[in-house]
Amino acid sequence: MKRFATKPQAILMATILSALLAAPGIASAGDSSRIQAPVKLGSAGTFALLSKTGITNVYASVINGDIGASPITGAAIGLVCGEIAAGILYTVDAAGPLPCSVTAATLLTSAVSDMEAAYTDAAGRVNPDFTELGSGEIGGKTLGPGLYKWGTGVKISTDVTLAGGPNDVWIFQVAGGIQQASATRVTLKGGALAKNVFWQSAGAVSIGTTAHFEGVMLAKTMVGVKTGASVNGRLLAQTAVTLQKNSITQPAP
Repeated sequence: MKRFATKPQAILMATILSALLAAPGIASAGDSSRIQAPVKLGSAGTFALLSKTGITNVYASVINGDIGASPITGAAIGLVCGEIAAGILYTVDAAGPLPCSVTAATLLTSAVSDMEAAYTDAAGRVNPDFTELGSGEIGGKTLGPGLYKWGTGVKISTDVTLAGGPNDVWIFQVAGGIQQASATRVTLKGGALAKNVFWQSAGAVSIGTTAHFEGVMLAKTMVGVKTGASVNGRLLAQTAVTLQKNSITQPAP
């Protein structure tokens, strides 16, 4: 004879399931009807570093991916040719680091425009899966794919994990800035790819000393990377990028 759950039992099971899904440290969108499309980077999509007002650097950093600054003069790029492990350093004029810089003002104008469009795209996504998660503190959490929105800043005070597959997309909409503490890690798990992780930050971004960051940073203002920190992703800033003996590697395609 089949046995069916009574109404109280059904309510209890539903309550337990809801509690498991809402458990601290775990966030999973789980709604296939709202799967996010990746943010289109256009011609900014080959750049590991792209800035409008310059790139400062404490020697020696290692950059894998294209580098550029516009409309600021090439003299505002503080890297030397030996720090570019792979990629091309583009400038708007002949004042950039020699002999490796390539003057390509038109290309850079297009890349900056596409960077700004990507920022607008990420900021304009609607119907977030999570709003004000952790009151802005995401350290210690495991985050599933989806659209996350905060009306303030975001802090990564301890390690954070992004868990999902190679086709999953994360978009983080941050009305304030992003602060990642020293010696912390953003870790990808389950096949998640850095190229599918987009951080849209209206305020300044700080990646702490010896920290490790994953994903594409779309910053309205500056991105500051402190001593010894590493990035698997892109730093696309509408003001400055500051480096201090960092390793920046564009994501695998």
